[in-house]
Amino acid sequence: MKLIDNLKKKFIKKHRWYKYYTKEQRNIEVPKVSLYEYIRVHNLGNMNGIAINYFGRKITYEEFFNSIDLCARSLVSHGVRPGDVVSVCMANTPEAVIAFYAISKVGAIANMIHPLSAETEIKDSLNATKSVVLIAMNICLDKIKNIIKDTKIYKTIVVSASNYMPTLLSVGYYLMADRKVKVAKNNDVFVSWNDFINKGKKYNKDVYVDTGKDDPAVIMHSGGTSGTPKNIVLSNGNINVVMEQAHIALPELDKSDSMLSILPLFHCFGLVETIHFPFAIGATVILVPKFDATRFDKLLNKYKPTVIPGVPTLFEAMINNKHMQKIDFSKVKYVVSGGDSLDIKRNEIVNNFLKDHGCRHNIIQGYGLTEAGGGIIFGALGSDVLGSVGIPLPGNDLKIIDINTHEEVDCGVTGEIVVSAPSIMMGYLNNEKETNEVLEKDKKGKIWLHTGDLGYINEDGALFFVQRLKRLIIVSGYNVFPSHIEDVLNKNEYILNSCVVGIPDPYKIQVPKAYIVLNDGIKPTMEIKSEIKKYCKKNLSNYMIPKQFVFRESLPKTLIGKVDYKVLEKENN
Repeated sequence: MKLIDNLKKKFIKKHRWYKYYTKEQRNIEVPKVSLYEYIRVHNLGNMNGIAINYFGRKITYEEFFNSIDLCARSLVSHGVRPGDVVSVCMANTPEAVIAFYAISKVGAIANMIHPLSAETEIKDSLNATKSVVLIAMNICLDKIKNIIKDTKIYKTIVVSASNYMPTLLSVGYYLMADRKVKVAKNNDVFVSWNDFINKGKKYNKDVYVDTGKDDPAVIMHSGGTSGTPKNIVLSNGNINVVMEQAHIALPELDKSDSMLSILPLFHCFGLVETIHFPFAIGATVILVPKFDATRFDKLLNKYKPTVIPGVPTLFEAMINNKHMQKIDFSKVKYVVSGGDSLDIKRNEIVNNFLKDHGCRHNIIQGYGLTEAGGGIIFGALGSDVLGSVGIPLPGNDLKIIDINTHEEVDCGVTGEIVVSAPSIMMGYLNNEKETNEVLEKDKKGKIWLHTGDLGYINEDGALFFVQRLKRLIIVSGYNVFPSHIEDVLNKNEYILNSCVVGIPDPYKIQVPKAYIVLNDGIKPTMEIKSEIKKYCKKNLSNYMIPKQFVFRESLPKTLIGKVDYKVLEKENN
């Protein structure tokens, strides 16, 4: 009996968070259906409920599923077949969400692209994923025209953000934005969203394909744990199981709730937690294609969401907006922060702000990676200790290992965060080497994901994030990898070498700063700096473009001759 008791104590010590969940909750099952089928089944009795609120235009679940069906029919009529990749280069609009689920319905795979990506990034993504159809916002049209001939794309559906807006707002948007965009005439390559949908109305064959939990559903983009750009393949099961976990972690939510969807659907946190989850419980998704910090008070006052998820940048904007003083948070059930960690000081400031505005709850932090289907650790069910990012969601596992020996360390000791979960990715697309470097199978056959992040666990099992083991800059919640920016800069004809570091920013938390050594004979003039900036605008996404460019005759080096970026980081801190 003593041996059994000791084994029990050892087990409980290792898995301290088990006390937060029942045995049934811990033994969570992965749903066996597609993303589309998952939300359809969960809304069979909710067709009159509001699925989407877009600038006051309300779309019922019945209208939503009818639109998904028309889009799915049109995709098939345009030649899309099961297993094909359809790229979605969109902000948070109804068309983007409709297209996402229509792609799932026909058994295809959605490749999510940031619409502000540089044209070379769009081209590389389309080619790496072998995409055949592209659904894109009209603001991307010029970039797409420049690269489309160098891809396998045979049809591009062009969408305006104004399509679903109420009439007056749509007219205003046209005058302010759409009329400045060159319209693509319908032809063999380009077609407008409305004409695309109309073709679906004429296609009468059944288009539903019954894909399962192990079939690939989405390709998301991240730097991976090593800092170089990756295409991350997530299955239906990887994403749907997070829904099962979220049901347990957020027990107060049901179809009467509404969630603010500011985080973009090309970001895993945005797609999985702020779009797929509310649809999974029959709630309303308040779609916001572009966040304006100065109007955040109006947004909250008009739509009155009961769930507000965001990155630390959003909450900085919330507490610094002088017009927020009269906003009532008494009906808000959850305020969730992800994408980066809030330090203790900011955490307390936000908590006090929420309390002063009638909110019954503190902000809840979470931790996750795109490689793990978004959120994997969450401050659920009272585990939200100040400064921590929570406990593993039910069915997930966590350990901290020594970065040198890979042996598991004790509570309170900082090491690499390693996680295991049913939501862990299928792998990096066409990159077996990098996949095998981050996914490790133990002796019992359990898969562990090496996050490349440092943290520690307290006695109650709460995880505290410390810092990133990899070089990573967080710009408004987006992962920006200095090595990628440096690779782009070093290809410029004027540049011999470069080093990029993150510097503090009052709003974005961090922004990139580039140190540049020019080629022999090139003088550090304003003209050269201007040319380099133009080059960056063409080859980097907006949020990746360095805010500052500093010319140096040389860069600091380590003893083995590598650029010592830590010296430059210290200069800025």
